[in-house]
Amino acid sequence: MLIDAQHLELRIDGNQILSDVDLHLEPGRIYGLLGPNGAGKSTTLAVLLSLYRRDGGRLRVLGNDPDIPNTATRRQIGVMPEAAGFYEWMNAAEYLQWYAGLYGAPIGGQRTGALLDRVGLGATGKQAIGHFSRGMRQRLALARAIVNRPRLLILDEPTNGLDPRGRRSIHDLLLALAAEGQVGILLCTHLLDDVERLCHRVGIIDHGRTALEGDVDGLLATYIAGATFRIRLHQLPRASTLPRGVTLLARDGDWRRIRVHPKLAADLPALWQEFFGRGWGIVEIRTEGGGLEEIYLATTTPGSAAPPERKAVAA
Repeated sequence: MLIDAQHLELRIDGNQILSDVDLHLEPGRIYGLLGPNGAGKSTTLAVLLSLYRRDGGRLRVLGNDPDIPNTATRRQIGVMPEAAGFYEWMNAAEYLQWYAGLYGAPIGGQRTGALLDRVGLGATGKQAIGHFSRGMRQRLALARAIVNRPRLLILDEPTNGLDPRGRRSIHDLLLALAAEGQVGILLCTHLLDDVERLCHRVGIIDHGRTALEGDVDGLLATYIAGATFRIRLHQLPRASTLPRGVTLLARDGDWRRIRVHPKLAADLPALWQEFFGRGWGIVEIRTEGGGLEEIYLATTTPGSAAPPERKAVAA
């Protein structure tokens, strides 16, 4: 287990910031840490990295207590913070070589070039970092995070500022790193589609506590019983009967919100034809956010609202 955190607590200046956080990450897996702004995600990362000393709970990172200084353990962790600073007069190759030296593991030009190629910066040459775009800086921050060949990679909003093609290339890199089986990746992000594509496991933090944690496939199977749609009608059938496997969730004027069993969702044209055959006058169909979005909205509370009772942690 790369990270084993149970019931973490943290108080800062007398304020309870974290009250009950769980997080479990194994090698070769990607973990998505989700939650509203101010929920405690970045603070949790800071506790994992011993930037804050926890006030309660159990925590092991790479098998060790991070509150006990251990240089060997820290050298096995790569970190990409949300706001990454650089020496802007250096070029990317110079910077990576300088940074690798901080780990006591200098790298040569061949490995530097391979790293830059891997994150899409191989063509930057001697261009100063000060002239890099935001997306290029994100790529360099990721290269910096893996320069020491870490066992644990902690990333805070790694695709922030990247265009769709850039995001896809970073996704592919993270999946490849995890597939090698030695690296565990902790991904803190607001982008649910990143989590759905990348992550094996997810934890949702709300008001400083874990509202839900579990494997993505298991959570989707447990919480989502099919696809969700909104349909707008110009007329209702005389007998308001739904096709078998369709559940009416809500009414809003001419709109109806429905959930469709996965077997029916596999052949939607046939389903809509059945609706028409039953006299439903559908004039518009919209796909609603499903998957993790639906779980996230059901699990978290908006603004300053009181958090819901803690959910059971899934296996």
